[in-house]
Amino acid sequence: MSDYENAIALWQRRHITTDAELAEALSAFSIAFAYHSCKIENENVTYNDTREIFEHDRVTRYTGDLRTLFEIRNSKEANELLLTAFHEKRSVDEALVREFQRVLTQNTYDTRRWQLGERPGEYKRHGYVTGKNEICAAPEDVQEEMSNFSPSLEASPMTELLPPPRISTPNLRTFTPSPMATGAQGGL
Repeated sequence: MSDYENAIALWQRRHITTDAELAEALSAFSIAFAYHSCKIENENVTYNDTREIFEHDRVTRYTGDLRTLFEIRNSKEANELLLTAFHEKRSVDEALVREFQRVLTQNTYDTRRWQLGERPGEYKRHGYVTGKNEICAAPEDVQEEMSNFSPSLEASPMTELLPPPRISTPNLRTFTPSPMATGAQGGL
């Protein structure tokens, strides 16, 4: 059995059936995941700020860029969306992926991208690449690429997908929603 299959089996043995049980199982993980996820693209993110936002919906003694707070807050809202989707037994379909992308990127687009028509939760209109070796779908191909892998996810409600699968297609990198990404990583 692969490590991935072992991980799925471990989660399924927990018999998590409610969003409250899932929240409890993920309580410490959610904050750490949000911190590390945000930290990858924003060096100003701190664990303490992330914890304060997750636990109290505020920060104290913060003097940094507001975008950093938006990114952390968006991660908290994405965590809440995960719990809601689990409670509603939603399938992981294209609409849900776009909803996660919208939640993770709201209030984070810079003026230039906004002027070019980019919007959270919509497919990208221009080609953005975050690194010299990154490969992603051309803007005109993104909707088709999303449609190619959505049916395999829609077969199972979110309650059967713990932990969530890694999603890959030939032209879309493994999908990892990211608050700052509007291109190859996390962008639609």
